[in-house]
Amino acid sequence: MSGAALEVLAPGPAATVQDLGRAGHGALGVGRSGAADLASFRLANRLVANPEGAAAIEATLGGLEVRARGDLLVAVAGAPCPVTVDGRPEPVAALLRLPDGARLRLGVPPAGLRSYLAVRGGVDVPPVLGSRSTDTLSGLGPPPLAAGTELPVGPPPRAHPVVDLAPVAPPPGGVPVLRCRPGPRDDWFAAEALSALTSAPYLVTGDSDRVGMRLDGPALPRSRTGELPSEGMVRGALQVPPSGRPTLFLADHPVTGGYPVIAVLATADVDLAAQARPGTRLRFRLERTPP
Repeated sequence: MSGAALEVLAPGPAATVQDLGRAGHGALGVGRSGAADLASFRLANRLVANPEGAAAIEATLGGLEVRARGDLLVAVAGAPCPVTVDGRPEPVAALLRLPDGARLRLGVPPAGLRSYLAVRGGVDVPPVLGSRSTDTLSGLGPPPLAAGTELPVGPPPRAHPVVDLAPVAPPPGGVPVLRCRPGPRDDWFAAEALSALTSAPYLVTGDSDRVGMRLDGPALPRSRTGELPSEGMVRGALQVPPSGRPTLFLADHPVTGGYPVIAVLATADVDLAAQARPGTRLRFRLERTPP
């Protein structure tokens, strides 16, 4: 397997290398980053019997095309995009064999936003602060993928794949409902703000990326007019600027922020939000106990 690699022929709208992120560096001003949809990322790695944290490619809205250097075993999970190998249709959430020189291409998914291409052995780019993730906010990690990028593949793990195809439910229809808990700064908002948050859908605007998504919908009025000192931010936080329209933080969110956070999403539902493309409508549901 020495010398095996994936050659990027086309990155599509956006493609990066991701793993589970660089945890534990918040005090240095370094966010965790990592895959935006962690559940789909882990599934792709499990299919090829990698450790769940092995680096893989996160592709946005398809368009990714790669060529195998060496015989490779790969899997695609996440947004259910059309997959072809040398022009031949292949399934998602399944083991795919790429002979040396074979081309794999991801089409535009009919639903969802981010797809994950895992290769047995993992993408073996040099780690930065213990992670191979591209952090688009800080610039840490490998640069976003471009045509001509060569991604070395690491040695295969000792474990072997145990299934050829994973049963994956189709993307939910209708308007996704995201569970969240109020706080930590819900006391900075008027009494009706939490009701407004759950009263109507919010539109995912085009001003959205791996850092977060700006949402358009009912304004969330504040009860305080002062300034909040900057404090720590987490993945899934709903931060509300003076406009009253919330921003939902995703994988590459800033470590700190000065606008109050009215609620924080359940971890699993951040994965669901990360698959929402611009133009999608989302709803929020408050839960008073940990979701």
